Amino acid sequence: MQSLIKKCAAESLGTFWLVLGGCGSAVFAAQAGGDSNPLGLGYLGVSLAFGVAVATAAFAFGPVSGGHFNPAVSFGLWIAGRFPGRHLPAYVVAQVVGGLLAGALMWVIVTANPDFLSFGGAGTFATNGFGNFSPGGYPMEVAFLAEAVLTAVFLCVILAVTRPRATAGAAPLAIGAALALIHMISIPLTNTSVNPARSTAVAAFVGESAAYMPMHQLWLFWLAPCVGALAGALVYRYVNSERAEAA
Repeated sequence: MQSLIKKCAAESLGTFWLVLGGCGSAVFAAQAGGDSNPLGLGYLGVSLAFGVAVATAAFAFGPVSGGHFNPAVSFGLWIAGRFPGRHLPAYVVAQVVGGLLAGALMWVIVTANPDFLSFGGAGTFATNGFGNFSPGGYPMEVAFLAEAVLTAVFLCVILAVTRPRATAGAAPLAIGAALALIHMISIPLTNTSVNPARSTAVAAFVGESAAYMPMHQLWLFWLAPCVGALAGALVYRYVNSERAEAA
């Protein structure tokens, strides 16, 4: 029990850092000083911030918990036989709590800004969405497909770089690079989730209104990543077993 508590604490801390580093960059720095300000991070900078955040979290907390920081990843690792199902509920709760703590800190900071009331529209507070709440106006079907496919690929990368014969110490860098690339692809589509805890962390604070992502869209950013994780785990297990047979 004590070991599981430590693992959950590591998952909470890692998810906290992922949300604060990634979503915080989007909220505070993506358009710092206005669209024409070269100091603003933009899509590319935010994408890299998510990658750096997950890589540093994995280096810091991965040795304790395995460095999931994402309910869909934990689910996929369970399907792939890399993670015990009895620990899945505790990990998911820990990840959501860590994300919410980061969201709360970001909310306290951003609402202290006197320009906060003019802050609205698709992607507000780093929220994910589709339709009118997609940065590019993409419909639900496209959002679901993108989130599912990208999560599937992400899980395949995670499974590949954490296999027993993988290069030692390279996993966090590879996972961070994969997450950065995923954001480069899909920020214009959904503002990029591939992580239900990350989506919940910010959606919980903006609630339901015409200006912000409605909470009734949050289901997609739980379901699609989990469907993608399931697909990724099954595909990786099939490909890996085929390689084993050929060897």
